[in-house]
Amino acid sequence: MRTRNNRKGSFVNTQMAKRILSAAFVAVVLSGLTGCATTANNPKDPYEGFNRAMFSVNEGIDVVVKPIAQGYDAAAPLPVKAGVGNFFGNIADVWIAVNNILQGKGGQGLSDAGRVLVNTTIGIGGVFDIASEIGLEKHAEDFGQTLGKWGVDEGAYLFWPLIGPRTTRDTFGWVVDSYADPLKRVENVALRNSLTGLRLIDIRASLLSTDKVVEQAAFDKYNYIRDAYLQNRRSAVFDGSPPAIKE
Repeated sequence: MRTRNNRKGSFVNTQMAKRILSAAFVAVVLSGLTGCATTANNPKDPYEGFNRAMFSVNEGIDVVVKPIAQGYDAAAPLPVKAGVGNFFGNIADVWIAVNNILQGKGGQGLSDAGRVLVNTTIGIGGVFDIASEIGLEKHAEDFGQTLGKWGVDEGAYLFWPLIGPRTTRDTFGWVVDSYADPLKRVENVALRNSLTGLRLIDIRASLLSTDKVVEQAAFDKYNYIRDAYLQNRRSAVFDGSPPAIKE
């Protein structure tokens, strides 16, 4: 009887905690939307109030994620971290190949397909990046870049919890990228979730070295990340040679 009451109390507490977190999240969103029209000072960032609110939410999430990434970075030997990064990089090369072909860069697409073949076989499932050793260059393409190549305007800048900065175009691109993610095809739910979590931690760990640079260089961390993201994406869409911006 006591156990049943304890379970009931635990359930009630859990539900109450969820409601409190939901209410807090809604409050942050509403405060951000309220400030949209008054805080925006960049024409590419018309929803700055909302974006700053979501940036704060993301910073709160990172309070949990960053220590895990730091623990992983400290505990895992370098060969293990390299192998994990290579494994997920090999999975990513599948969709990168498709995007290169969609952008009309057939040669790079075939090279990416070759990378997958070589690293999956000789590289033992992608753990070893043999393809780079034999001269098959690693590329970085996504559907947001493909849309940019097709002439789709980047739209407004947006900041989302977990997935971070995006433009409107890149947000739609991210949805397609997520749908095409080969990990989504893993039928074993536990394995799929474990791989997804490991990839998230590996990505966060790879960004640890940039944290101090951003914090030391940025008077306003939000502005710094926004401007760096927009410049980087523009460069990526034009393969490193963006045309001059007309005043």
